[in-house]
Amino acid sequence: MNTVYFIGAGPGDPDLITVKGKNIVEKADIIIYAGSLVNKDILNCRKDESELYNSASMTLEEVIDVMENGIKQGKSVARVHTGDPSIYGAIREQIDRLDELDIKSKVIPGVSSFVASAAALNREFTLPDVSQTVICTRLEGRTPVPESESLEKLASHKASMAIFLSVQMIDNVVDRLLEYYDENTPVAVVQKATWPDQKIVQGTLKDISEKVKEANITKTAQILVGGFLGDKYSLSKLYDKNFSHEYRDAKK
Repeated sequence: MNTVYFIGAGPGDPDLITVKGKNIVEKADIIIYAGSLVNKDILNCRKDESELYNSASMTLEEVIDVMENGIKQGKSVARVHTGDPSIYGAIREQIDRLDELDIKSKVIPGVSSFVASAAALNREFTLPDVSQTVICTRLEGRTPVPESESLEKLASHKASMAIFLSVQMIDNVVDRLLEYYDENTPVAVVQKATWPDQKIVQGTLKDISEKVKEANITKTAQILVGGFLGDKYSLSKLYDKNFSHEYRDAKK
């Protein structure tokens, strides 16, 4: 009763919240949700008498006050974030405040928009002889990015990339990526992955900016970059008939 649950609601599709997360939402007395991003259909399972707060119009102090007052009254509290709360979820500042108040918290992971976007494209980030690394990042905005993590420096690895919160600066994204990636590197932009109005634009670094502008995609989108979006790769050793491992002998 004295624990605040931070729940990853997933990318949008109500069926993509975890069973554990949904169970907590169903029982919660107080629900604070990120109204600008979380699909409200996810909350249809809540109790009729539960209290609902949209954090889009609240300050950090107001959110903490609701949590603290709820816990003091013996109520269960669910804090619902979009995607997975550990990625750009701003949960650490909330958890630290709760620690100061001696209020326990627990994070329930969710499906992030970057993996939902790969699923929408039927693509795999880690392909043999293409990429075995995924970089999740963003361009600097009102929230700065460490200089050592500038997009062009990360691009030097030529790994698979998932770029959050940056589609409104698509020209800048492309210019920085072109310092290391070839202009023919495939790119996909997925807006509102798994929502009914999901939109997908595919191209290369050479033409993706124009395509994104034509599609009028200005927010709530993932930019995926890398050879994993192409068609050339090696087969894995996992299912290679000539490869033996703990559970299977090689077939002669």
